[in-house]
Amino acid sequence: MLPIKDDAGTPAEKPVELTANQCWDYIRKAEIGRLAVVAGQHPEIFPINFVVDRGSVVFRTAEGTKLASALEGAAVAFEVDGYDDRLGQAWSVVLKGSAVQLESIEDILASEELPLFPWQSGEKNHFVRIDPVQTSGRSFIVNSAARRHYLRGTRPQPSVE
Repeated sequence: MLPIKDDAGTPAEKPVELTANQCWDYIRKAEIGRLAVVAGQHPEIFPINFVVDRGSVVFRTAEGTKLASALEGAAVAFEVDGYDDRLGQAWSVVLKGSAVQLESIEDILASEELPLFPWQSGEKNHFVRIDPVQTSGRSFIVNSAARRHYLRGTRPQPSVE
């Protein structure tokens, strides 16, 4: 496969691997993340709002597939990404680890103090902490064709033959 070039013919720059500290900086700036779990034998991805707390990610949820699958004991993944139009730079961060429900009275009382408010109404009384064992991320310069078409909301129409 040929390397991707922008519309000016400039070869793409290689992605930059982010340090753990840079990854956490990006996570703290993100508003929405994605929780990836295995439900039954199928992958599921859920958008979640969250907070960073003591080197982990905490979210609130209700009973259901998200909670049951996250706590099943299998590894989970958490992902955030973003784009800085000013710099023309995109980034993505992934945490891999385990999820545990906060159950001790100390943890529950402390979690009530976190600035974590569900966006969807309903009872979201389960606080879950993702304890990462692996943190990875990368950033890259978005080529000018993508910046012009995709990131500004004007997508080229597919050709019909």
